[in-house]
Amino acid sequence: QVQLVESGGGLVQAGGSLRLSCAASGRTFSTTVMGWFRQAPGKEREFVAGINWSGGGTRYADSVKGRFAISRDNAKRTVYLQMNSLKPEDTAVYYCAGANTNAVLTPFSQYGYWGQGTQVTVSS
Repeated sequence: QVQLVESGGGLVQAGGSLRLSCAASGRTFSTTVMGWFRQAPGKEREFVAGINWSGGGTRYADSVKGRFAISRDNAKRTVYLQMNSLKPEDTAVYYCAGANTNAVLTPFSQYGYWGQGTQVTVSS
């Protein structure tokens, strides 16, 4: 079991940066694939980025490649999402998620652990 709590969301101007954090509790965090998803009003939840248990494997949605970076610190039981060059279309509720898989998968149905979400709003 893994419990997740996100933080770091807020309001930022286009071109700015934010860093989201996801604090996890539970003994299996260090072996859990972690991901970030987002959901904008009226849209489906979409994969943003994922990282394997060691941190050596990452995967990104095409829309955020080169702007966002996911990382994890297993000693602190925390996963991060550094978001740079933010655009208004990045506005959404961002969710941290965990999956008991070996590979970073993109469908949200593959993730069994979810945080409550944190709002990110990018103004133009």
